[in-house]
Amino acid sequence: MDENCLAYGIEISESDWKKTPAKVKQLVEKMGQHIKESEKRLADLETKQQELLEKINRTSKNSSVPPSLDPLNAEKAREKNKSGKKRGGQPGHKGHSRFLYDVSECSSVLEHHPKTCSCCGEILLGEDANPYRHQIVEIPPINPIIVEHRLHQLVCQQCGTLTRAKLPQELHPSGYGVRVVALVTVLSGLYRHSQRMVQSAMQDIFGISMSLGTVNNLRLEASLAVESAVEEAKIYVQNSLIVGADETSFAQGNVDGKKKKKSLAWLWVAVTPLVTYFQITLSRCSDAARNLLGENFSGILNSDRYAAYNWVGLEQRQLCWAHLKREFIKISERPGASREIGNALVKQQEKLFELWHRVRDGTLKHCEFQLLVLEIRHSLKSCLQEAADCEIGSLEKTPLAKTVRTCRQILKVEPALWLFVTVDGVEPTNNAAERAIRPAVIWRRTSFGSQTQGGSHFVQRMLTVVTTLKSQRRNVLEFLTQAISAKRQDQPTPSLLPQVSAAGAVKNAA
Repeated sequence: MDENCLAYGIEISESDWKKTPAKVKQLVEKMGQHIKESEKRLADLETKQQELLEKINRTSKNSSVPPSLDPLNAEKAREKNKSGKKRGGQPGHKGHSRFLYDVSECSSVLEHHPKTCSCCGEILLGEDANPYRHQIVEIPPINPIIVEHRLHQLVCQQCGTLTRAKLPQELHPSGYGVRVVALVTVLSGLYRHSQRMVQSAMQDIFGISMSLGTVNNLRLEASLAVESAVEEAKIYVQNSLIVGADETSFAQGNVDGKKKKKSLAWLWVAVTPLVTYFQITLSRCSDAARNLLGENFSGILNSDRYAAYNWVGLEQRQLCWAHLKREFIKISERPGASREIGNALVKQQEKLFELWHRVRDGTLKHCEFQLLVLEIRHSLKSCLQEAADCEIGSLEKTPLAKTVRTCRQILKVEPALWLFVTVDGVEPTNNAAERAIRPAVIWRRTSFGSQTQGGSHFVQRMLTVVTTLKSQRRNVLEFLTQAISAKRQDQPTPSLLPQVSAAGAVKNAA
């Protein structure tokens, strides 16, 4: 009996099949082949449809897409129930008054006394031991300090040679002082203004006229001035106990001819509580990650599951649970068995973070948290293992196959999910690195990246300087002024490291 007949439920005896004409048998075989091809095409179309549905339904909850790119029909965050109270500070709330400068910083102090009583008109005498203070803050008209140096050229009465005087060594040939260079750098590096906007601001606010080429030259001077301080910060980060890392694409042009391949550049960040280091490379491979963290990195790495970090041992890694949560939600939105698997994984993740939030707010002791996590870990691992044991077979391109592959990948790195449970100071997400890299993303979008390798160096160094100084609550303009002045005078560069004097830091680094 023909297998096509059996496959489609057509019952026919062996003797009848033998009596069937050859042309009918050929037709049956042809129709059977046609049905098989149609079923295969249908399966392929269903797979493509599911892939398209996943792309259409991609949001910030189930992928790395930022919330700003969520579709209009995406599920919105639930609004909090209104309390019925008026806006603003509530009764009993500790108020915040305006910041008052110290009296020593005031150019003048004027005393105002009431002359008569507001009630009976009696003349008032005496002094108030604690008068109400009101300060007026004003900025005087800004006029640049311009010093002209005239270099005379004189004729030798003996031989007739013309000799012109030279500028003193302490004067920079650019014609701009260190504070001007620092201001240009702050406007560009801290406030992310374009070179044309920096040019306009220097003219409109400070009355200093300069060309776009000069703006670029002053930026590069500042970049070289902080180079050694940034390298010192890199070494500090590489030797830290806990480091968060992340990366994003960055556009670098080829105006200087140093980017021969038509590929994206990548901006990497390594974060510690007080020092942050950025680097821009033309690669996203593990070599770039090794350069970021150091070949002999021995700390704890908090990152996502990107393969470039796989050279770091699992015992040294904490994988980001925020990324895992999005992965679990994506699985739960797939049809069939994937939905059940995804819902189970999401449930365990929610249990884990409910306990973690209690640890953070002090309502659960850390030792109790560690015991409760054991059950969650066992349940999560069992769920992943159950999904990973599924046979894919002919379902290679189905949603279930994607789920199985994802669960198998997570199982391989499962030991790296739980380091935050046992090690103090380790966070379950790499949110710190993602927050640090956000200003760089905004810079990339507004400036379209850089056009040269020198421009990329400026970006990575300014991001390092600004982010590090902000985390230490240090003044960026003051630091850049000191760094540029030190570079011009061939003196040690001030340090970005916390709680260490500049001279000591440079000495230790050397």
